[in-house]
Amino acid sequence: MEWLILIGRIFWTMVFFGAGMGHLTQTDAMMDYAASKKVPFAKLTVQVTGVVLVLSSLMVVLGVLADLGFLIQAVWVLVVAFWMHGFWRIDDPQARMMEMTQFNKNISLAGSGFALFVFFALGGGEAFSLTITDSLFNLSL
Repeated sequence: MEWLILIGRIFWTMVFFGAGMGHLTQTDAMMDYAASKKVPFAKLTVQVTGVVLVLSSLMVVLGVLADLGFLIQAVWVLVVAFWMHGFWRIDDPQARMMEMTQFNKNISLAGSGFALFVFFALGGGEAFSLTITDSLFNLSL
């Protein structure tokens, strides 16, 4: 069973690692998009979030404080959902639909990320047989 959890962690991080690498390798394009959404210090923000996404992905995949990695990613997609994909601010129906899709995807990822954070912070049972460290947080129900 622990192998399925590891595979799940790998699949989970693919989107975050890919986004982080995109932030770091396509900074100018990402910066222009971020600036269009009124993100302060767009270039620096893109670079910092790229590093955060790559590092949190490595935390999750390697199992180094994986609970913290999941929490970072969940908070990030929640912030991005509201800041970058505010479909309610868009008049064009086609653009509004695209942003609504992205918003809903991010909300779903945030919910899953928070659930995974709790799973790992509770101890996760077999989840820790293929990790380098235990969780940072020690939650109990």
